[in-house]
Order: sequence, then C-alpha cells, then structure tokens
Amino acid sequence: IAMRLNQFWYLILACCWGKSLSIPQQLINEFKSTLLPFFGFKERPKMEGGKVHVPEALRRLYEIQNDFQWDTASLPLPGLYTGSANTVRSFTHVEGPVDEKFLSHNKFRLKFNISSIPKTEKLKAAEVKLTREIVRDSNGTGYYQRILVKDIIKRGIQGVRAPIMRVIDSKLIDTRKNNTISVDVLPAVARWLEKPSSNYGIFIVVYSTDRRKTPPKKHLRLKRDVESEVWHERQPLLLTYTDDGKNKQVTGKDMTKMRPKRGARRSHRKNERDPCRRRQMYVNFRDVGWSDWIVAPLGYDAFYCGGECEYPMPEHLNTTNHAIVQSLMNSARPTDVPKPCCVPTQLSSMSMLYLDSQNHVILKNYKDMVVIGCGCR
Repeated sequence: IAMRLNQFWYLILACCWGKSLSIPQQLINEFKSTLLPFFGFKERPKMEGGKVHVPEALRRLYEIQNDFQWDTASLPLPGLYTGSANTVRSFTHVEGPVDEKFLSHNKFRLKFNISSIPKTEKLKAAEVKLTREIVRDSNGTGYYQRILVKDIIKRGIQGVRAPIMRVIDSKLIDTRKNNTISVDVLPAVARWLEKPSSNYGIFIVVYSTDRRKTPPKKHLRLKRDVESEVWHERQPLLLTYTDDGKNKQVTGKDMTKMRPKRGARRSHRKNERDPCRRRQMYVNFRDVGWSDWIVAPLGYDAFYCGGECEYPMPEHLNTTNHAIVQSLMNSARPTDVPKPCCVPTQLSSMSMLYLDSQNHVILKNYKDMVVIGCGCR
C-alpha cells in the first residue's frame, strides 16, 4: 500500500504540477493504472446513456463532509449510526410491470438493484429517502399519517398465498410539512446482500391515523407521476453506507488529539535558503480524461513537501529526535549520511463524488489526500 501511495504522489507531481501541461501518453497511462485501484476499480468506468442526475442528498453530504472542521473519513450524520462507513452509494427504484398493479397513491413496492456493492465492503447503515408534498386541506381527516415499511421476505402467488413480509420501520408524519423523510431499511439491505436472490424489494403503505379510517391524502412521492426532469429530484432514493476497510476507525480519544484540518499554518524564516515547507500542487482530473465520471471535484489542491532539512532545524518543522541526530551526522560526514527528508507530517481526507460503470452515484471519503503540514524525518 505504501509503495502504491508513493507511486501515486510521484505521478501526480509529474502530471499535475502548476498549470495544465502537455503530458506524455505513457505517463498518463501509468497514472491511470496506478490510481484506478486506489478508487476500487479494475478498469475505467464506461459511461453510457445521457446526462446523469446527482441526487441532492449526496450533493449536500459532499458539501457537509468538505466543510467539516475535523479531519475524519467517517460520515458526520446526526441521527444515523453509520459507524466506520466511508462510502455512500445511491440507488433508484427499478421500474417494471409490477408497478402498474399499484393504482392507489398510498401503497407501492420499491425495488433496488444493489449488485454493484462489493462483497468486500461491510454494510453499516441503509436508508430510503422519500420526498413529500404539503397537504393544505385535510377535510377534517387530520394532518397525521403513519408510514409502514415492510421487507418482502417471500413473494406471494395470486390465488394461492399472500406475500410474507415483516415491518422494519414505522414513522408518524405531519402532512403540513414538506421536508424529506428517511426510513431505515438496514435489515432488508443486509438480507439482500447475504442472499441476492431474496431481493423482492420493500413494500410501503401509508394510512391515516384518524378513527374514521379515511383514505390518506396524497403526500408521499412513491411512484412516477410527473415529468422526468422533476421526477429525478423527487423519486425515492436508497442510500447505503459501507466501510471498505481501508481506513482506521477513529476513536473519541483520537478525535480529541486531532487538529482542525485547516488549522495548520505555514511559516518559516525568511533568511533560510530553501527550507522544508508545503508547496503548491494542483491535481486536475481533466488532464487524464476522467472528468466524465468524476462529478466533484474536477480538481483539487493536493500540495507536496519540498525543501532542505539542514542543521539547525527550526522548531516549526516538527522534527523528530532521529532527524536532528541524522542532520548532525550529515554535517560531520555528508558523504556517508544523507540529510533528513522533507515529508508530510499531517494529511487530511477528501470527499469525492463519482460514477460507477452502472451510472450509480457514489460518495467516498479518502484519507491522506491533502498535505496540511510538512516536517523533516
């Protein structure tokens, strides 16, 4: 892994230093072959079809993660226990002939194809987000509705048996509000991953809570009944939260020791010749032709460490005792002992939005992507 990361940084330095440069094709190919496994791909995703719609929920989460004060690859989502998850995938309902059987607006089956989730990743949480419309006139039936979410364990056979289902979530909602709601579907998704052939979807039913059992007013967006452009923003969305095992779980004790990821300051003496410090390096994904499947960011400031580590070394370089001894030995025997190296001493994570080969939008947090501080080692 260390060797792969070293190759990664050397290639970026060669390819992306400063402004856009003319990069040899051989170097671009090496860059791609080195970085694709880093993203979890064996080959470049092949984009098919037209414009891909990025769910607003993922865009907001991407912005929250990038603005989060502390450096962590975990997801800051209050109210949803995602644990060590560092990857979020989005899935939309797979439309089919079964949809036509549901004529009312308060009952519907949702089916999601989650086969693109790697078996090596551990599922930590799963939710379905549903959009709503305000009910302005309840006609005296009350403003509250109950949502039941059921996992379809076994399909029914018409005229023989009813489907076997179990309730996995229930929520009381106020129809006077129009904010998006979330229902927990972790038990269902976990079962589908364990046995893909048992994925029959989930069944959602909405009913009024008034005593007269009045049919509920249309409030939730469960099935397509608007134009495509609008439906892309309002359709039910499954979000899965997984851990790819590449990041060490940060404990509460570790969090107390962390510095804010933008808290490191760059300072050095003006009389030093070329001291070890953080230097500008911009990575542009357009240069390697990846802007079609990387949604955001299309480029970022990665920075790198460069400069001399000469004795005596300033305190701000966060130097180790070994580096000080090595620097002293280098002063006495420069031909036998090399100078300490200028290397990153603090790195921060970065969030990325990208598409897989099935055009699913993925949000993943990568650790150690941006240099925050440099020192002599």
